[in-house]
Amino acid sequence: MRIKYIYSIKNIVTVVAVTMFFSCNDSFKQVQKIGISENEPIGVDYELNLKYTDSGRVTANLLSTKALDYTNRDFPFREFVDGVTLYVYDKENKKSTVLADYAIVYTKNNLIDLQNNVVITTSDGSVLKTDQLYYDQKKEWLYTNYPVSFQTKQDIINGNGFDSNSKFTNAEVLEVTGIITLED
Repeated sequence: MRIKYIYSIKNIVTVVAVTMFFSCNDSFKQVQKIGISENEPIGVDYELNLKYTDSGRVTANLLSTKALDYTNRDFPFREFVDGVTLYVYDKENKKSTVLADYAIVYTKNNLIDLQNNVVITTSDGSVLKTDQLYYDQKKEWLYTNYPVSFQTKQDIINGNGFDSNSKFTNAEVLEVTGIITLED
């Protein structure tokens, strides 16, 4: 009788332990989310000065006064509510500048959305101005369907849209208006 009683207790303890083990499969993630509202960022950064390097050489420098971190969401992103200044350096250490009053970086698809007073000044002096510009980091491609003004050394080209690679060697203004110099 005593042996049946011990086996019964072991079976009960085993069942309880297995039940607890399987019931706690997602508890750690739930504990991490305690105190974090779905609409609130998990972090706020102030006075950012981020430097990106490649083989010991600074390739970019990002400056912003305030950034909100929403990387805890299903579609994670970082929001730069007070704007950004980005300096990009090429292999000859020539600097291009990107300015925007507001920006969102979507980390899942590597897309950057620059908004409001977007100005890009390239190292050769070309200037692009628009109210919204997307940058696909994987494809290294810039594009917008918003009105743009693109100024080169000899031309000011206005249009409704823009496509270009990140080096501006394949820049195209869409629905062009303005004064353009043509060679014979």
